[in-house]
Amino acid sequence: MNHISDYLKKAFNKMTDLSKNKSLLAYLIAAMLITLPLKHNIGSLTCIVFLLVSFLKAKKTDFSLSRVLLLPILLYVLMLISSIWSIESKLTIKGLQKEILFLVIPLAFSTFPKMNRNVVDKAIEWFSFTMVGFSIFYFLKAIVKFINSGDKGVFFYHELVSLELNAIYMAVFGSLAMFFFLVKKEKSIIDKIGFWILIVFIFLLSSKNIIIVDLMMIIVYYSFFSSVSRGTKKIMLLAVIIISISSVLFIKPVRDRFMIEFETIFVDSSLNNATEENQGPIYNISLKQAWSQDQFQQNDFFPGAAFRLFQIRIFKEMVQEESIFFTGFGLDAAQYKIREKIKQHNLHASYGELNFHNEYIQIFAELGVVGFLIVLSMLFFTLKKGIINKDFVHIAFAVTMIVLFLTESFLSRQRGIIFFIVFYCMFNSVNYYNEQKILK
Repeated sequence: MNHISDYLKKAFNKMTDLSKNKSLLAYLIAAMLITLPLKHNIGSLTCIVFLLVSFLKAKKTDFSLSRVLLLPILLYVLMLISSIWSIESKLTIKGLQKEILFLVIPLAFSTFPKMNRNVVDKAIEWFSFTMVGFSIFYFLKAIVKFINSGDKGVFFYHELVSLELNAIYMAVFGSLAMFFFLVKKEKSIIDKIGFWILIVFIFLLSSKNIIIVDLMMIIVYYSFFSSVSRGTKKIMLLAVIIISISSVLFIKPVRDRFMIEFETIFVDSSLNNATEENQGPIYNISLKQAWSQDQFQQNDFFPGAAFRLFQIRIFKEMVQEESIFFTGFGLDAAQYKIREKIKQHNLHASYGELNFHNEYIQIFAELGVVGFLIVLSMLFFTLKKGIINKDFVHIAFAVTMIVLFLTESFLSRQRGIIFFIVFYCMFNSVNYYNEQKILK
């Protein structure tokens, strides 16, 4: 028993010594971010260590809860209260365990006396280089799979990183890392290589929204933020635009993902070209059909935009049929109603296992209008602070989240929660910024 007591004392003393290390905060934040592509239990462990050290280091005189950090706490309180009226109380209670980071991470950040820009820069730098490392790993893994199978599809979308990890999530992680290298004023050869590796990685992941947002933000950066010469700006912009257009025109998997969305704007029930030999014909549902058609066939396929429009439609029907405007169905409790709607409109049952794929609607359906307004406020305030401080990476994070929330229920998965809440709290806890002046 004495040995255990001595061990615990030594461990406590070690933690206390570590808490005095000025770089410790950057290490802990980076640890939570660089483990995002790994298994969930590893990510959970890094969060626990961060929380333990931050609360161990906490002093009453340092605690300061800003309005911006209060918002995610209020969101979690609403999630907790929703268990009272939830139509699936077991799922709500389970969801509260996953979403608790919205409560504890902002509280942990509120215990730090001051966070200077160096801490943020270090954490983002380590995260960014790690994402380059993951990109190289998945490139090499795909090459090995291609040698064994001869299938070019292993280089694209979910096949490149696995469906469980999800290409869209990895594209978001890689995107923010890419922006770090983009804004770095004095770029080494390694920085430039890292930037282009991430550019290629993002295009191969084939997330249409992320590709469009990244291209838009790169244009904004070179138009208003960059201090390089006009000639260099033109060369960089031209290179990125050429890669973007070439990817859509000449890389078949990327082209197909864009073309199927374009086709469904104009054509109803077009034949899906991905139909296998042993399958019957599969028809792509257009945007018009997704919004207005009452009954579908089991062999109807919803491309990304059509599926998300259909989800907006069934949410509209839910609001009209159920008393959920102010309360929602309860945290994580809307899936049962989605299954009902899928059955009602005669879609294939597999669609009933998919969430709204829209964070705004997901929150509204689960927590009502109050939850929806809290999320909007979080996005507004973080974008506002990024613009005020002229911090391009912060702005890129905010814009990416605003757009991504239109197509993904990003806060329904642990990786999405950790990524969002850590960056949100980190960017909004900084008291000093080395401002990036907008060029006149």
